[in-house]
Amino acid sequence: MVRRYVITILLVLAAVACKNNENISQDTKEETVMKKERKKVIYQVFTRLFGNTNTTNKPWGTLEENGVGKFNDFTPKALKEIKDLGVTHIWYTGVPHHALVTDYTAFGITNDDPDVIKGRAGSPYAVKDYYNVNPDLAVDPARRLEEFKELINRTHEAGLQLIIDIVPNHVARHYEGASTPQGKEPFGASDNSGVAYQKNNNFYYIPGASFEVPEWTNGYLPLGGEPHPLIDHYFPEDPAKWTGNGSRKSQPDMNDWYETVKINYGVSPDGNLDFEKLPDEFGSKTHKEHLNFWSDKTVPDSWIKFKDIALYWLDMGVDGFRYDMAEMVPLEFWSYLNSHIKEKNEKALILAEVYNPSLYRDYIFKGKMDYLYDKVELYDSLKHIMQGHGWTDHIPVVQKGMMDIEHHMLHFLENHDEQRIASPEFVGNAQIGKPAMVVSATLSTSPTMIYFGQEVGEPGAEDAGFGSPSRTSMFDYIGVPHYQRWVNEKKFDGGQLKKEEKELRDFYQRLLNVTISNDALMGAYEDIHYYNKDHTEGYNHRVLSFVRWQDKERLLVLSNFDSEESYRLQMKIPPSIVEAWGLQEATSYEMSDLLYDEAKVVLSIEGGQGHFDIALAPLQSYIFKLNG
Repeated sequence: MVRRYVITILLVLAAVACKNNENISQDTKEETVMKKERKKVIYQVFTRLFGNTNTTNKPWGTLEENGVGKFNDFTPKALKEIKDLGVTHIWYTGVPHHALVTDYTAFGITNDDPDVIKGRAGSPYAVKDYYNVNPDLAVDPARRLEEFKELINRTHEAGLQLIIDIVPNHVARHYEGASTPQGKEPFGASDNSGVAYQKNNNFYYIPGASFEVPEWTNGYLPLGGEPHPLIDHYFPEDPAKWTGNGSRKSQPDMNDWYETVKINYGVSPDGNLDFEKLPDEFGSKTHKEHLNFWSDKTVPDSWIKFKDIALYWLDMGVDGFRYDMAEMVPLEFWSYLNSHIKEKNEKALILAEVYNPSLYRDYIFKGKMDYLYDKVELYDSLKHIMQGHGWTDHIPVVQKGMMDIEHHMLHFLENHDEQRIASPEFVGNAQIGKPAMVVSATLSTSPTMIYFGQEVGEPGAEDAGFGSPSRTSMFDYIGVPHYQRWVNEKKFDGGQLKKEEKELRDFYQRLLNVTISNDALMGAYEDIHYYNKDHTEGYNHRVLSFVRWQDKERLLVLSNFDSEESYRLQMKIPPSIVEAWGLQEATSYEMSDLLYDEAKVVLSIEGGQGHFDIALAPLQSYIFKLNG
């Protein structure tokens, strides 16, 4: 489910977010920067796929046929290897209990209806019970929450922090909340379903109409057409609820998020708000001031429910959250929720999926988000360059436009929604991603994220069932072949990797460890790309260069995105950088490459400008550190 393509249907909620950023003070931005330490690296891992060593990979295969990974597969050895890759945080994707087809009635868990489930293992974004975890992930489903708590402890013992998903916009069509603590209610338990909208209803309703399963087209059938006692093109829901992507039809389209229902945050169907608007000046306020603002306000019931859910997981030891499709939820809710989270744990990591650049600053400063996806700007630009129809000239432009919020924009080249770099639908060769990864990881002070398997060139080629190859399936039980070779029958030592896969993982390990250990990457940035386009013969739009520095640590990053052409260049350092770095006229300095510790060049200062000679092989990158 690539959910970003439906954003445009939610104009009402987009309008809720105020776009006046004039009151965001520079002091607040600088205070945020001062709190930075070393770069963060987030390792997104699809939890049920991580330790699965089964190689059957039957389309629509059952758990028994295709296997499934468990919490216990994250052994101390596995976690150490992930940390040694250069990782600081793990995002365990698919932890909350979501709707799935496997029968767990023996453990007191009700069955879910395949008519309203995508795939056989189900979407992790159709949560069925927010106070428990996916039974697939436990060796003993009766102890599933205890097994997750044990994983939290192992993760912390390995020196890593962990985040999990919260999906604020929607829940599973079959939401039950069976584990909801005493004294609290599951979503919808007290709703007045006889009206389309009420402030404290958790869902939107279509009175007088019953839900109808979508009409399947293009040969699609649930479970691939395999018989199942619950597949009857019927799911009882009367009255029907709005679908998660905002569809108000009692029979949603099969391309809608029909497996989910939309949460009501106090926004009426005609766009009226049943909550206080956040004043414009709150872009410069602290989380405590936000918390105080809401302390005497009556907020919609759904806000309180999600606040209680987040605090529940924090109490368990979770270190933060990734919010799914955050822009589909009112900005004010994020101020309310995140101020409560930061009051509980000021260091909690808050990451949000937001794709509308016009909303970035509101969601960061007013919504109190730590980090947002840099998908529309940096990722899309790098993808176009990798595919050969984009120019590196665009990267400095993107970075300049983001400078006031660059620290808050999470960089990535893969995640569960995006195509694998090595898939034919992207570029078909994981090596082509190497210069883009260097740029993505070193361009900003922002965190870097990689998706498990990216570091060994996983192409996402399996036909798992629901959806199509190029993205590793998040809906079905499946093995991940390249990654399984690193897992190596749970030795987690890469023993089955091919030579080129080992070399690729070594590249990622070198790069990520450079990023988390160098102060310069949390300091200043300056583009030298355009200067070299004007002053360096042979330098063109397939090459990119920039400098980073802080205190006495000074770095120059140089990447060749061309997979065929080599370059011999006399690179130039502009006078502004010579001055900023305190370099002396008529003096030579040695620079050493941090990636492979092999290349050294001599930087000479003449006429206020620096220059050095370098040969760049296809897809080669250097991270030069100025010595002395």
